[in-house]
Amino acid sequence: MNKLTLPAKRSDVAERIHRSATSDRPYTLLLRGTALFFGAVIILFVWSVVHTAWPAVTTFGYHLITGSAWVSGSGPYGALPLLTDTVLTTAIALVIAVPVGLAAALTLLFLIPRRLRSFAASLIELLAAVPSVVYGLWGLWYLTPWLSKTVQPFLARLTGGSWPFNGAQEGFSVLLAGLVLSIMILPTIVAISRDVIGVVPRELIEGGLSLGATQSQVLLKVVLPAARTGIFGAIALGAGRALGETIAVAMVIGSNPQLPHSLFSTGATLASTIATQFGEATGTTGSALAALALMLMVITASVNFGARVLTKRATAPL
Repeated sequence: MNKLTLPAKRSDVAERIHRSATSDRPYTLLLRGTALFFGAVIILFVWSVVHTAWPAVTTFGYHLITGSAWVSGSGPYGALPLLTDTVLTTAIALVIAVPVGLAAALTLLFLIPRRLRSFAASLIELLAAVPSVVYGLWGLWYLTPWLSKTVQPFLARLTGGSWPFNGAQEGFSVLLAGLVLSIMILPTIVAISRDVIGVVPRELIEGGLSLGATQSQVLLKVVLPAARTGIFGAIALGAGRALGETIAVAMVIGSNPQLPHSLFSTGATLASTIATQFGEATGTTGSALAALALMLMVITASVNFGARVLTKRATAPL
């Protein structure tokens, strides 16, 4: 009677690779050296940012985070408005880009003729390759007057001029910055979501249809839940780009570091402040900008960590 051959355990595979590495020692040493070099570069990079920011951290302490005023050159240096605008613009971008991106990914895979899919996918990849300064110019030339003359007056009338759509209607605002960011991260979310949705087992889709579910029910209740792990990754990548975007945001947000009183307020993000002020930064100002960079690194790392936690929970067996 034939015995069932079980697949090798992960530890057995690792042991075989370790044994075979002795015969290819030069290549193994090269790989290990490359990995060590990469790790050393990361450590050096983090240390240099912390070292540059440390004078400002020791001088201003918690005021760097809780202070409500940022005055370049003379101080004080309080990053609370910058942190608030960074989170707010990213949230606006995700609220717009995530549902639109998922809908676009589903449309590309299931709802348009097959001969048009490659053409549409090429357009999305082209949008992903557009430099950020082009998005900034587009927002400056076209979206700014459109918001100030059409969108902002409409939103103000819709809410009676109350929060969050109150204040001056100048176009430049955190709302405009969030809109530009949503367009910038949309190709990333669409492309990655399309790839992960495309590998959902066909049997799941056919099973849902055979049970009498409609097309929309299958897409929303079968396809999206099955691909949620990759979708979380797509959202995390989009959020990371939105958090770190500099030039495009600096061109449309107004570069006014203040706590926003509405979505029509001008403002400044962590990244845009670094981009617009680092050329003249010396001494304490340079150290304060390095502290902003350190904050941005911590926020981005937290977003990635949160995405990993959500991914593990999504893939955990019930």
